[in-house]
Amino acid sequence: MPDPVIITRPLAQAGALAEQVRALGREAVLLPLLDIAALDDQGPLKAALAGMHDCAMVAFVSPNAIDAAFAHITVWPTWVTLAVLGEGSRAALERHGINNNTATIVSPRDPSRSDSENLLETLDLAALAGQKVLIVRGESGRELMADGLRAAGVMVATVPAYRRTVPPLTAALAQQLRTLLQVDNDWIITSSEALRGLVALVAQIGDPALVGKMQQQHLIVPHARIAETASGLGLTSLTLCGSGDERLLAALQSRA
Repeated sequence: MPDPVIITRPLAQAGALAEQVRALGREAVLLPLLDIAALDDQGPLKAALAGMHDCAMVAFVSPNAIDAAFAHITVWPTWVTLAVLGEGSRAALERHGINNNTATIVSPRDPSRSDSENLLETLDLAALAGQKVLIVRGESGRELMADGLRAAGVMVATVPAYRRTVPPLTAALAQQLRTLLQVDNDWIITSSEALRGLVALVAQIGDPALVGKMQQQHLIVPHARIAETASGLGLTSLTLCGSGDERLLAALQSRA
């Protein structure tokens, strides 16, 4: 019997992947490790989006940023380029009617590395120098993209669009984690923040043996940065597959 597959994405983004995992004949278990919530004050986001018509580019750091922003966008200004990090974000844009036929979309040249570093390498930074760029992001996150653009002479503004939080350790969640860690699983981890939260939740249960069992679990991760986080936390059974659901599924099939 193949190992269960634990999908740790936020709940709203997990369903389609779970269906594809089940289509491979694998058991899919949903364990969202990040709760995504709208910000109480939508004023700054609305104001930033109202001014995006003067921007050369708007960069979205995640599908969550896209969904939060497009709740306030009726028509996309066609002269403004969109920048995204991966296939999940392109799919989110498609849900809002934005694709290569309706707008100019740029993403990392190497689709296996959907991160800020690769996006910066892909962008024509010289052409953006002196122009305005808006970055739509979570309430917290890395500053690498903004810093890299500013270093190239770009006028950068950032605006938070949503909040990410690790769920609290309830009795039900503790029991679910205990049950999952009694067997070997393939864990799909698509966020360093989620992985740190998972390890912290297991530690909070207060059973050192569970921490050891967590460290023995197999992780499938799309980014080298997440793999580095995992190694730092003592999780060494890793498959680094590259960005996109297609690569995640291929990694699962290779373990069948």
